[in-house]
Amino acid sequence: MLYSLYIAKRYIFSKKSHNAINVISGISVCGVAFATAALVCVLSVFNGFRDMISSLFTAFDPQLKVVPVEGKYVPADNSALEKIKDYKLIDTYSEVVEDNALVMIANMQAMVTVKGVEDNFTEIAGIDSILTGDKKFELRADVLDYCIMGNGVRAKLGLPADMEIDIPLSVFAPRKGERIDLNDPTESFSHEKAYISNTGFEVRQNKYDSNYILTSISFARRLFERQGYLTAVELRLKPGTDIQKAKKSIQQLAGDSFRVEDRYEQQEETFKIMNIEKLISFVFLTFILAIACFNIIGSLSMLIIDKKQDVRTMINLGASQKQISWIFLLEGWLISIIGAVAGILIGLMLCWIQDRYGLISFGSSEGSYIIDAYPVSVHFWDIVLVFATVVTVGFASVCYPVWYMSRKLTENNRA
Repeated sequence: MLYSLYIAKRYIFSKKSHNAINVISGISVCGVAFATAALVCVLSVFNGFRDMISSLFTAFDPQLKVVPVEGKYVPADNSALEKIKDYKLIDTYSEVVEDNALVMIANMQAMVTVKGVEDNFTEIAGIDSILTGDKKFELRADVLDYCIMGNGVRAKLGLPADMEIDIPLSVFAPRKGERIDLNDPTESFSHEKAYISNTGFEVRQNKYDSNYILTSISFARRLFERQGYLTAVELRLKPGTDIQKAKKSIQQLAGDSFRVEDRYEQQEETFKIMNIEKLISFVFLTFILAIACFNIIGSLSMLIIDKKQDVRTMINLGASQKQISWIFLLEGWLISIIGAVAGILIGLMLCWIQDRYGLISFGSSEGSYIIDAYPVSVHFWDIVLVFATVVTVGFASVCYPVWYMSRKLTENNRA
């Protein structure tokens, strides 16, 4: 093997008798390098979007969320939940009642998700960072109930984002298990009123901004007629706690009746779609890489023909067919490795330039997007995956052609 590797290195860097072979070898390296750089850049952009969305969800979603496996509501005094409440690593335990409802004001109406939370909800997530307007998180004052709307819900109801007065909002929820009475449809709905707070919120995600209304948990229980029940428990762990280890421990306390979700699992559909898109892009770029590796086959084919005399000399000196084949196989592998390393360096440089200067932007309209330029985030294991893929595809693409041609050349020389 060392003998074959030594000659392969000499062949790859030495001057050939035909200049075209040098040119094709250079093209082979460039083709692999550009395909590798494309893989690094595309995967890093997907990582950038993933990290960006994760940071946006962090302001609304809890570190851990406990939800029932079957049904929507469970008693708040469930024995498993009581065990979780006493778990030593939990810093904040907050009950939630969340369900769909119809809201109406004047002649405007919209279907929304009403989320009733406790007063300690501000300790669960960074809600303060996404508040707009007065930025005062208050859901109840004396006998009045308030609701904090996503700015998208305000737009649906035709309400200005900078509203300065409290306006009552009618909230309707269908009573469970009852058919609608056509003679008096209102009897089939639970009806409550809450005042629209001068404060709103903007997560910059349509799922929240255009659908969610925050209220007190007591208001939500009255509206949905679920006194003493909850739909979820949101948890904040003590600082420095390993979230995944705590999640496993809490899942053991919860048993089979509850599911403990981290932030990524709470947004499973969103991240699953992003992972699928990333995988599809990776597969397509790998096909492009395989096509680029065909240049290596052409370069090696011409090199085998060019080194016919050398092969004859090595055979006369006792070299076997396997050793001859390994010379050209290793040269193909070296071309793949050089292209992979060069491509990774180029890709990392392009990612750094994009992250630093944002050369590729979304458009010239300032404020139209959450960010101005494509985000990038380089992950170490993605680089390892790209390098392994390039080397594997490069070696596999030249394996059979080189073995076949070198065998034919060896047989002809021996004959």
